[in-house]
Amino acid sequence: MKRFTKSVVAAAALSLMAGTALAETTKLRIQTHYAPESVSGKLAAQYVDNVQTMSNGEIQIEMFYSSSVVKSVETFDAAATGILDCDMTGGAYQTGKNPAFQFVGDIMGGYDTPYQQLSWLYYGGGIDAAAKLYNKFDMELIGWWVYGQESFASTKEIAKVDDFKDWKFRSPPGLETKIFEKLGAKPIVMDFTEVFTALESGIIDGSDISAIANNKSMGVYDLPKVKFA
Repeated sequence: MKRFTKSVVAAAALSLMAGTALAETTKLRIQTHYAPESVSGKLAAQYVDNVQTMSNGEIQIEMFYSSSVVKSVETFDAAATGILDCDMTGGAYQTGKNPAFQFVGDIMGGYDTPYQQLSWLYYGGGIDAAAKLYNKFDMELIGWWVYGQESFASTKEIAKVDDFKDWKFRSPPGLETKIFEKLGAKPIVMDFTEVFTALESGIIDGSDISAIANNKSMGVYDLPKVKFA
C-alpha cells in the first residue's frame, strides 16, 4: 500500500481520499514542519478539522508539528517507512534524494504569483511529473499549498548583494541554500520553533520562515532589532 505524502499542504488530499467509500475509520499520523502557533500551523489544524468533519469521522488525523516525532528533514523518510503516515513539509526537504523535488517546493524567482506555479502543477503536467518522483519511494503525492511572497527577517542591514557575505540565516534546504551560499551567505537549516530564540540571541543574523504572517504569529516580526525585506 502506498503511503501518502504532502508537499506543503493542499485540499487535494481531501478530494482524493474522500472519494473512496470507507468501511471503517482510517487513522493518519501527519507531521508538518510548521510551528503550531504560526498561521500555517493553524491552517494545518483547520485542514485536519475539515477532513474529519467532511469525511463524517471516517478519517481521523493526529497532527504533529515541527520535529515532534522526527526532525523536519526526516519527515519524508518517516512517512515512507511507516513511522508516520503523511509528510506535510515541502519538496525542498527531499532535494538530497533528487534535485527535481525542488519544483514541488519553493522555486526562487521561478514565478511572479502563486497562480503561475499552480497552473504548471495542475494544467502543465507538473503533478504527473512529480508523482514519478514520489512513487519511487512508495509515496503518493496529494497536493500543494502555495502562497504568496515570502520575507527575509534580518538583524543586519541588507542594502546590496555584498551585504550577504557571512550573513548567517535560517534557510530551508535545497535551491535557496545553494543560491545564498554563492552570494557568500551562511545558510543554516533549522526548525521553525528554533528561529525566534536563535534570532534573539544572535546565533543567526536572519531567517526565511515563510510569509510575513508566519513571522508575525511566531513573534519574529516584533523583535526590536529585526527588519524585513
